[in-house]
Amino acid sequence: MLSITRNVLRPTFTRAFGAPGGIASVHTLPELPYAYNALEPHISEQIMKLHHTKHHQTYVNGLNAAEEAYSKSTSTKEKIVLQSALKFNGGGHINHSLFWKNLSPVSEGGGKLADGPLKEALERDFGSVEEFKKKFNATTAAIQGSGWGWLGFNVATENLEIVTTANQDPLISHTPILGVDIWEHAFYLQYYNVKPDYLAAIWNVINFKEAEKRFLEVAH
Repeated sequence: MLSITRNVLRPTFTRAFGAPGGIASVHTLPELPYAYNALEPHISEQIMKLHHTKHHQTYVNGLNAAEEAYSKSTSTKEKIVLQSALKFNGGGHINHSLFWKNLSPVSEGGGKLADGPLKEALERDFGSVEEFKKKFNATTAAIQGSGWGWLGFNVATENLEIVTTANQDPLISHTPILGVDIWEHAFYLQYYNVKPDYLAAIWNVINFKEAEKRFLEVAH
C-alpha cells in the first residue's frame, strides 16, 4: 500500500502530530482538477460535490484518526484492531485520489483515447477497445455490494488485466491504470440502482491521457 500511496497520491500535509511511535503527517483532501459541474451531463454536479467534500473527506478524517491512534498506542492488541480502520480509510483516500484524476471534462479530452501505447495494449490484451469496455463494465457491474473496478497492469506478465476490489481495498496485486468507483454514492442520485447506465456513461469522461501516463510509467 505504501508504494501505491507514494506513486498515486503524493499528498500535501498541513500539520503533524508527535507520538511515541514517531511523527505522522496529516492527510488532506486533494482539490479536484476541474469544477464540480464539469463532468455533466455524465456525472452530475450534485454527485461530484457530495462525493468529494463528504465521502472522500470522511475517509481522510478516518485515516488521520486511525493513524494518530495507532502511533500513540502502546498496545499490540489495539494496533491489530486499528488495522481494519487503516485499510478501509487509507484505501478510500488512495482510491478516490486516483479516481478524480481518472476523470476529465469532455471539453478537455475526456472520453477520447488517441492512438498510442495504451490503445495498442488494450487491443493486444482484449481484442479491441470496445471489447475491453464491454468486459470491464460486465465485471464491475457484477461486484456484489460496494467496490471498485480496475484496469491494472500485471508486472509479472506485462499485460493489462481487469480486476476488482471489495469495499475500499486498494489495488495491490496490479499497478492501477484506471479505476471506477462502484459504491452507490458514486452514482445513485443520478442513475439510481442501474449500474450499467452509470458504467456506460462514465467512459465519456475517462481521462485516457492520465491512464496512458500511468501505463507508460510501468510498461517496458
